[in-house]
Amino acid sequence: MNDLHQMAHDARVAAWTLAASDITVRNAALLAMADELEARKAEIFAANKADLAKAEQDNLAAPLLGRLKFAEEKLAAVTAGLRALADLPDPIGQTTLSRELTEGLKLYRITCPIGVIGVIFESRPDALVQIASLALKSGNAVLLKGGREAMQTNRALCEALRAAADSSGLPADFAQLLESREDVAAMLKEDTLIDLIIPRGSNEFVRYIMDNSRIPVLGHADGVCHVYVDKAADLNMAVNIAVDSKTQNVAVCNAMETLLVHRGIAADYLPMLLPALQAKNVKLLGDDTVQSIIPCLPATEEDWHAEYLDFTLSIKVVNSLDDAIDHVNRYGSHHTDSIVTADESAAQAFMTRVDSAGVYHNVSTRFADGFVYGFGAEVGIATGKIHARGPMGLEGLTTYKYKLLGSGQLMAEMKNGTRRYTHVLLNEDCPL
Repeated sequence: MNDLHQMAHDARVAAWTLAASDITVRNAALLAMADELEARKAEIFAANKADLAKAEQDNLAAPLLGRLKFAEEKLAAVTAGLRALADLPDPIGQTTLSRELTEGLKLYRITCPIGVIGVIFESRPDALVQIASLALKSGNAVLLKGGREAMQTNRALCEALRAAADSSGLPADFAQLLESREDVAAMLKEDTLIDLIIPRGSNEFVRYIMDNSRIPVLGHADGVCHVYVDKAADLNMAVNIAVDSKTQNVAVCNAMETLLVHRGIAADYLPMLLPALQAKNVKLLGDDTVQSIIPCLPATEEDWHAEYLDFTLSIKVVNSLDDAIDHVNRYGSHHTDSIVTADESAAQAFMTRVDSAGVYHNVSTRFADGFVYGFGAEVGIATGKIHARGPMGLEGLTTYKYKLLGSGQLMAEMKNGTRRYTHVLLNEDCPL
């Protein structure tokens, strides 16, 4: 067996063990992970400094350097996340349906792990901890491929998580690190051992993965997020929401990339917004109407599709709520989009008709996050519609099986009429 095939095989064996493990053991492993990361922080920070030095030599953009950095603040965040995740209920073994089919024959639908998951993610080392911990809590094994810029940091983090799992009595191979493009190419061929691939990246990247594997793919594509400032908006609120959505952290998928403004308030609103964005050194691109109101560069058709991940914002003036909705559905990535308005009917129309995983009213797009939602963390934000959508936490990493408990019932009895279907809904957990 080649190396990747062996890794996938070992992950499958680990997944079987995790699926049958007790929640107290998995929670203890999560707490041990937090302790292990803290104990190894000097080693982890040294690895990260090496990655940062290499990235600076390679002229990595400043926002991406910010994502790559893993120091005290991010360590505190991921360890807090691990301990919070340990406090969440067990996502597997939950009864979601119970029904008597005929006398003495009971059907139960039970949540269970997916199995082995391959996750390809960007150069953000804290994502490795979040993904691996969610996998363990939900009873899954995971093959992890991070960005090459974070290679040394990812190694140090993964080694710590594996050591903590092993010390807690769980298989270290629940998490394994891939380090090359060749590994990814090989992983895509392991359709008998890997149950799901989750790629985080551009639409083109997700499409490439889908086109080159028979393994089911759950895409976490780019975030072309919008804020629409309606004619009935509180303009001060709209300024604050736009600034937060764009600048609180520009290098994340839930940052606003396009601002839509109703024509009826554009002349009042845009001059209010301008100094707040200038104070953050945001580069502005606008359509003809925006250019006539505030200083900015011309926006092109490509800008409406763009995920900048930096201090660049495109602005468009629209004639109506309908035009705003049409623009979002046409150009957006179905990630997260927000309307700012005091008109509840306009808010309802926007939130009903915008076809995105997250639709918000009077709030920053930056709230699109698994930890914020109370999911503990997230594997990513799914922009498709099958299985999981939006921030993908523990529930998104489970599927279900049906358990049927009988006492000798036969289909022949159902067919000849000696037994009949009752189909009575029950309110009880599966005993097995």
